Order: sequence, then C-alpha cells, then structure tokens
Amino acid sequence: MSINVVSKIDDLVTVRHVLISVSDKTGLELLVPHLRQLNPQIRFFSTGGTFARLKEILGSDADQCLKQVSDYTGQPETQGGLVKTLDFKIYLGLLTETYNTSHQSDLARTAGVPIDMVVVNLYPFQATIAQAGVTVEQARGNIDIGGPCMIRAAAKNFLRVASVVDPADYERILNELAVRNGCTSLNLRYELACKAFDHTAEYDRNIARYLTHQSLQMVRSCYAFES
Repeated sequence: MSINVVSKIDDLVTVRHVLISVSDKTGLELLVPHLRQLNPQIRFFSTGGTFARLKEILGSDADQCLKQVSDYTGQPETQGGLVKTLDFKIYLGLLTETYNTSHQSDLARTAGVPIDMVVVNLYPFQATIAQAGVTVEQARGNIDIGGPCMIRAAAKNFLRVASVVDPADYERILNELAVRNGCTSLNLRYELACKAFDHTAEYDRNIARYLTHQSLQMVRSCYAFES
C-alpha cells in the first residue's frame, strides 16, 4: 500500500465549507452568524437537529448557505439517524489534499467540495451512563460512530482542515479568523487536531471502561434471543 507524501501545503486556509453536527448546540448562535459575516459566500452542511437549529439561527439566509448532508450526498439518513455522515463524498471532502491532483479530480468527479472546518461534539455517552437504571442497550445506543470518524478525519488532515470539538473554543477561533481575513492558520489547526484526538481517545476510554464493568449476564438480560 502506498501512502501519500505531502510536500506542499498552505499556512492559511480560507474557511469556505463547514460541516456542523453537534449534540451540544451551545454557542452556535455565536459561531454561525460570525462565520457568515467573515465570509458571505460560506456554505454550511448539517444533519438532523443541528440542521434545524442552524436554520433557525440563519433565518432567511438559510436557503442561500445551508444544506442538509443527505441533500449533498444524495443518500437519505437511515431510521433513527443510524447512518448520516458516513459517506464517501463527506470523507473525500475532509481528507482531500489541496495540491493532490488525484484528489481534485475525485472532487470534480463527485461534484464534491473540500470541507475546511468540522464542528462536531459527540453523543452524550457519559451523561447517559450516569443516569440511574440505565441499561446496556441505552448505553450502546449512545455510542457515537459518525462523530468520532469526522473528528478524526478532520484532525488527521490538519494540513487543511480545522477540527472543532469544544464550544469554549468558538470565540478564540472567530478572533483568529477575524485577524486573518477568514482564514485558519496551521498553528491553530494543529492545536485543534491535538485536542480533537484527545477528545475522541477519552470518549473511547469511557466506553471501554463502561463495557468492561458490565457482566455478561447483565448484557444478555437486555435482549431476547432467537432459538
């Protein structure tokens, strides 16, 4: 297997396309209008409840700059939101490298766009298992799959993509964008990537600890078995 070796990148990357899918919607009313103010041509992609919240925040501007991920990919969400963002077109947009001609050809072939910023926080697994009487099945249902994948893809490609996992960082990011004409710097993207990988690692550690401490008898009690 050959591995891409990148030799040329941009320090400053203009934020043109932003993918937002969050459980904790705190601060979106600060982040989203300011991003649009910094770049009136910006486009947002989103899913489910986040899409509804962004539509509310953007008001009459939503039709110009907001699109559901399912409309972008051409693939409808599955029942219960089981699969929403796990799509070739999404991950091509996250992982594509600016100066890789094959990647640019793939974007053109799929009518895709490079995604410059991912704003994602995860299903509330810790809050779920902290509830009294929570079942293994309820816990299992709150194990996020698409979120960590998007975060990790964005963080891996810190050469171009900003991976934002903490609403507490929104103001700082907006301040940097303001002084850099709507661009992220490599320094910012690298710092955000480090935080993103730590975030997903801790999330997985919490899941592993929880499952490790459940007895098989308790797990089996949650389900009926076909004979």
